[in-house]
Amino acid sequence: MIHVVGRGETIYSISRFYRVAADELMRVNNITDPSTLQVGRRLAIPSAAFSDIPAPPDTQALTDYRAVRGDTLFSIARTHGITLARLQEINRFPANHVLRAGDVIRVPVQTVIVQPVSPAASQIDRLFTLRWPVTPNSIAYMTGQMGVVVEGAQNEPVRSLTQGNVVAAGPWRKFGRVVIVEVSGGYFYMYGGLDNLTVNIGDRLTPGVEVGRLGINSISQRPQLFFMVFRNDNPIDPAQAPRAGESGS
Repeated sequence: MIHVVGRGETIYSISRFYRVAADELMRVNNITDPSTLQVGRRLAIPSAAFSDIPAPPDTQALTDYRAVRGDTLFSIARTHGITLARLQEINRFPANHVLRAGDVIRVPVQTVIVQPVSPAASQIDRLFTLRWPVTPNSIAYMTGQMGVVVEGAQNEPVRSLTQGNVVAAGPWRKFGRVVIVEVSGGYFYMYGGLDNLTVNIGDRLTPGVEVGRLGINSISQRPQLFFMVFRNDNPIDPAQAPRAGESGS
């Protein structure tokens, strides 16, 4: 996962957002002086990001990943939370295998464990009156209530709820393919569980723009979007997050 540094961000604020140690973030990116961090710099996010969310079972399904320029077997293994040896074993690669841009390899499907929502009926009704990135068939809160899981339709367009800038886009351990959008007011909107992405880092989004297509959760075998919102590095209830046309969006 790559993060593009935005205005006002620091090593500390970025490490808090991704739930990794500031020292680890600096080590991975060869930063010795955090005060030299510049807007626009691309930071590699350690695979331990959001490690406090329960990990999926060891017996994971596999999916295809197409290598892009700059990928290595080691970086792909880190992104998907496995060792280089395990990635080579999955793909039956020899130790000296050379990865090229465009190669399709097998990687673990990354998923999260969720709990069903159990609010009062009136609260459930309110959830379904809100606008979501996909048309909801069901809504559940994640373990720890860091976000929600919205079940939609396979390959359904996932649409941005706000305007903002794409600061991260790509595969992310536990959440499959992910897009993170920075929104004015100190908000970050995370759209996870995508089968493919239709935006890139640095893109400026308007409300309703498609960010990707909804994929299938390998555990539930259902098309589920993992949607999380943060403000000032703290998770907030996505039901309370501003949508386009509301204050803060």
